[in-house]
Amino acid sequence: MADRLSDNVIVGLTVPARIGMKLEDVATPALIVELDAFERNVAQMRTFITQNGVRHRAHAKTHKSADIALFQIEHGGACGICCQKVSEAEALVAEGVGDVLISNQVVDASKIDRLACLAHDARVLVCVDDLANVDDLSAAALTHAVTVVCLVEIDCGAGRCGVKWGEPVVALARKIARADGLRFSGLQAYQGAAQHVREYAQRKAKIDTALEQVSATIAMLATEGIACEIVGGAGTGTYYFEGASEVYNELQCGSYIFMDADYQRVQDEHGLSISEFENSLFIYTSIMSKAKSDIAVCDAGLKAQSVDSGLPIIFGRDDVEYVKCSDEHGVIADPGDALRLNEKLKLIPGHCDPTCNLYDWYVGIRNGTVECLWPVTARGMAF
Repeated sequence: MADRLSDNVIVGLTVPARIGMKLEDVATPALIVELDAFERNVAQMRTFITQNGVRHRAHAKTHKSADIALFQIEHGGACGICCQKVSEAEALVAEGVGDVLISNQVVDASKIDRLACLAHDARVLVCVDDLANVDDLSAAALTHAVTVVCLVEIDCGAGRCGVKWGEPVVALARKIARADGLRFSGLQAYQGAAQHVREYAQRKAKIDTALEQVSATIAMLATEGIACEIVGGAGTGTYYFEGASEVYNELQCGSYIFMDADYQRVQDEHGLSISEFENSLFIYTSIMSKAKSDIAVCDAGLKAQSVDSGLPIIFGRDDVEYVKCSDEHGVIADPGDALRLNEKLKLIPGHCDPTCNLYDWYVGIRNGTVECLWPVTARGMAF
C-alpha cells in the first residue's frame, strides 16, 4: 500500500502517528486499521463477486477515504464507488475516483448544479424518486453539456426514499429515458432495514420480498422496452442473498472492510455470528485513570465513537467491559483490577460508519508497526 505521508511528520501536530512507529506509541484515541485483516476482507468480497458474476460498487459512506476507495477498485474488483452526498463524491473524484453513484436523491438546485458539473470529471450516477426532479436534473445536464446517469429508487422495505415498486417506477423510467442529458440505467433497490436483522431467516424473508418486487418491476419495464443495465443494492448483512439471486447485478457493500460490534450480532444460517469478514477497524485507546480498583477510565468517550448501535467491545478481553461513556471518558468495569495506567486497548466500535467520520486519519498497522496514514478524505462532507 502506498504511504500518504513521509516519516518526518510531527506526531501531535497533524497526525496521531508517523510511519515506522510502533503501535504502542500511537497517540490515542486513534482510529487504526489492521491491514492484514482489511486486505483479507477486500479479497473475500472480490472472490464472492467473481464466483457469482456480479459487480461490486463499494460504498464509501463507510470509510470516506480516497485511499481506501482506490484500493477497493484496484485490488477488490470494485466497478466504482457509492457516496451519499454530492460533497462526498466531489472529494473522492478530486482524488482520482472515476465512477461514482450518489445512492441518494439530489433535489436542491445548487447541489444539482454541482452534480452535473462533477460529470465533467467522472461518470456520475444518481438516484431519482420524483418526476419533477427529472426536469431539474435534465436542465442542469444540458447547461453543463454532460450526461447524468439515473437510477430509479424503489422502496423495497427500508421505509426511506424511493417509490413503490411497479407502475411508479415505470413512469419515472419512461420520463428519464426521454429527457435530454439524462440516461436511464436501472434500479436502486437497497433494503437497508434488513442489514442488521439478527436472525437469518427473518433477514432472508425481507430480501425475498424485495426480490419479488424488483423482479416484477423489471418485467414491467421490459414490456415497455426499457432495459435495466444496473440493478443495485445489497449491504454487508445481506449481500449473499442478492448476489446469488440472478436479479441483482451490482452490490453496494460498505462495512465489510471494517466490520463493527453490531455486525457481530448478525447471525448466519447456523445461528452463529457472520464470520466471513474480520474486524479490521479499532479505536485505539489508553487507560488515563486507575484511581479506583474496580474501574478504569480510558480516553475514548463520545467524541471518539458513535454509540447509536451500542457501546464498543474491548477486543481480545473477556475480563473487562466498556460500560459507559461521556464526552472524553470511557468507563471500563475492571473487577479483577487487571488494567494499569496508560495500558492500551483496542475497541471494536458499535457502528463503524459514523465513527469513521469523527477522525481525520486512519493509522494503518501491520505486524505492530505503522505502515501507512490515510486521510479521511470526505470527513464532514454531508452537504
